[in-house]
Amino acid sequence: MIYLHKVLPLFLMPIIVVILLILIGLYKKRHSLIYFTIALLYILSTPIISDAFFKLVESDQYRKCIASIEQADAIVVLSGMLSIHEIDGEEYIDWGDPDRFYGGVELMKAGKAPNLIFTGAKMPWGKSSRTEGAVLTDYAIQYGIPSNQIFVSGLVTNTADEATAVKKMALGNKIILVTSAFHMPRARMLFEKKGLEVVPYPVDFKSLTADSVTFMHYLPNAGSLAKTELGMRELMGRLFYWVRLR
Repeated sequence: MIYLHKVLPLFLMPIIVVILLILIGLYKKRHSLIYFTIALLYILSTPIISDAFFKLVESDQYRKCIASIEQADAIVVLSGMLSIHEIDGEEYIDWGDPDRFYGGVELMKAGKAPNLIFTGAKMPWGKSSRTEGAVLTDYAIQYGIPSNQIFVSGLVTNTADEATAVKKMALGNKIILVTSAFHMPRARMLFEKKGLEVVPYPVDFKSLTADSVTFMHYLPNAGSLAKTELGMRELMGRLFYWVRLR
């Protein structure tokens, strides 16, 4: 099932749609379709457009001061911020965005909960012997979090698995949920469906501030296209679970 969840959305992503439309335009000799596709690719790859779209994806999420966060039974940090590689018996870590990790550590140091939970994410095709949660545990200990206050969930492959695994750990019913701002609405919905009381702590905001826009944001680039695709995948995930959980 995890393969379907990861592969099927790819066929609705801009890059696949653009390729298909160009092939259709060439086959049918319809230049207008090709011109339209080029314009579509430009629009979806332009920072000013991708950012406006991502503001909608992040919706009502906003940065929160740690002092304003309520006390809870546990801080739950969702996976999805690093890649684990093993070469000749040595482990190498590539960080994508460590905001989730640092958010969890800072909440712990502020005394917002007695327990810190990382999720044991590991994809079936992953070749590493350890889960993401195990790696993050080592880093958290280096940052001064006592090992007896750190817990790692069972093996998980997606957010729904994470919600189920955390609920089974029975470390309390009220949690501070730490994840990327764009991912928070879906994650919160899934954790609350498991009967957990969620205090959201969104991090990793990807939309720009109003005063940071320059003429460069009107020029297309691969990063903006990737940002558009990330937002589209997240909206697809929300729709899937909204329909499934109704």
